[in-house]
Amino acid sequence: MAKNVADQLVEMLANAGIKRIYAVTGDSLNEVNDAVRREGNIQWIHVRHEEVGAYAAGAEAQLNGLACCAGSSGPGHVHLINGLYDAHRSGAPVIAIASTIATFEFGTDYFQETNTIKLFDDCSYYNQVAATPRQLPRMLQAGIQSALHQKGVAVIGLPGDITSMDAVEINTSTQNFNSVPVIRPSDADLQKLSALINQHQKITIFCGIGAGEAHDEVVALSQKLHATVAYSFRAKMDIQYDNPNEVGMTGLLGLPSAYHSMHESDLLILLGTDFPYTPFMPTDCKIVQVDIKPERIGRRAKIDVGLCGDVKDTLTALLPLISQKQDDSFLKAQLKVYADVKNKMQTYVDDSGEQDKIHPEFVASVLDKIAADDAIFTVDTGMSCVWGSRYINATGKRKMIGSFNHGSMANAMPQAIGAALARPGQQVIALCGDGGLSMLLGDLATIVQYKLPVKIIVFNNRSLGMVKLEMEVAGLPDWQTDMYNPDFALVAQAMGMKGINVKYPQDVQEAIAEALAFDGPALVNVFTDPNALAMPPKIEFEQVKGMAVSMTKLMLNGHMDEVLDTVKSNYKHLKDLL
Repeated sequence: MAKNVADQLVEMLANAGIKRIYAVTGDSLNEVNDAVRREGNIQWIHVRHEEVGAYAAGAEAQLNGLACCAGSSGPGHVHLINGLYDAHRSGAPVIAIASTIATFEFGTDYFQETNTIKLFDDCSYYNQVAATPRQLPRMLQAGIQSALHQKGVAVIGLPGDITSMDAVEINTSTQNFNSVPVIRPSDADLQKLSALINQHQKITIFCGIGAGEAHDEVVALSQKLHATVAYSFRAKMDIQYDNPNEVGMTGLLGLPSAYHSMHESDLLILLGTDFPYTPFMPTDCKIVQVDIKPERIGRRAKIDVGLCGDVKDTLTALLPLISQKQDDSFLKAQLKVYADVKNKMQTYVDDSGEQDKIHPEFVASVLDKIAADDAIFTVDTGMSCVWGSRYINATGKRKMIGSFNHGSMANAMPQAIGAALARPGQQVIALCGDGGLSMLLGDLATIVQYKLPVKIIVFNNRSLGMVKLEMEVAGLPDWQTDMYNPDFALVAQAMGMKGINVKYPQDVQEAIAEALAFDGPALVNVFTDPNALAMPPKIEFEQVKGMAVSMTKLMLNGHMDEVLDTVKSNYKHLKDLL
């Protein structure tokens, strides 16, 4: 039988290293589905929702380098969008196959017709429709190259009638070239940078995910300079471990120590970061920025020196030019602040809570202690991110994936699916909020169907916790943030996985240990305190004022019980105000 376009597509994907396609099959996608069945080297992962497939592909790409998802005409395309936005903004190389209506129906407002060029334009680097068999292999080749080297999404629109046509061989390349160049500033720029560094004594290095491959070089530079090292959430697992000069994260989920160090510095060195929260950046010190994408330089802070380069390559060339500093007083002072912050954080763990109001800090701390050294964590956007960022520690082998740039709810469970398939030998743990898990609950069945040993820890605070906090800080009484939840443990059991409810603090460690040891998927539904707050690293007077106004409004409206619950749950945060 002659090879058709669907066969050619699957063959090229397999040659590019694609191991699986996350998709819901149907109509225009069916020929591709059948080609996957016949080819035999690619696994078809039948998700319940295409958004889950896109999230899973994004997680796999972040761990293994390239992944693929697909959606069929119309609704299947639209369902992909949120997960593809997340993958694109996370720099995950993902190929999305968007099968469309037949070419002869284009432009007729046909059933399930969507304009894929317009639809995917904002969440892709490459986005084309193959309207003839001759176009498909060249477009797919270009899309794969674009995804790999621009680090993002490539969308291939594929009409259903084209997939069954005879394939056309092309004279251009169908091989993928994944070369890794050395990229660093010029010698003159490096001399300029080293001279500036040698002039300053109080230095903080702030690392983003772009510094993730340069752990040893960052540590070496910090020790030469007696500089502190702060980092973004995405960079934590790559930078925190075996780093004697680290002072934690900054940003909305960060710690006062990192914020304090950056603002006490006379020189701040930004490495591989596009950190978006400008209010957390100092304005009265010299700032250096090194980024492999020079168009990012200076858009988050007032930069004095901006250089284009890969962080590892740049630091390798820079280190021989740097003189060893002798004065370590700044470093010692900032490490003392960090030690004090960690002591305060421990008080949140030591007080584990009460029935149905288990403190989430305690849950995350227990999980950190008993999870594997090479565990992969996925974290839902919102309060789960807070507890993961502050209490799950790096080991040099652990990974943490979340919707850190796109900030979408419901990401953790789908990303855990991709992580478990990408790294079958590693423990995969999803830290889910009850709101996030509820959004895409049906794909628990996908976990069971493919026998993925994913462990889901539900921080069940019966509310949209982060939104509640945002409203209270703004001086608004929280409204419509409460959640009516099913019994998630029973839902898990109905789906075919182990389900455990935890209502008492003394049962947390045993339940999590039981789930992690279980041979198969498991869900632990922990009833956490709905009034637990996550104080930012710098507490503004307006935030305190807003919280006071919010509490006053609640009292005036007869909700004194809620005010008392909030005060009792967060007495610990009084330490942060001192």
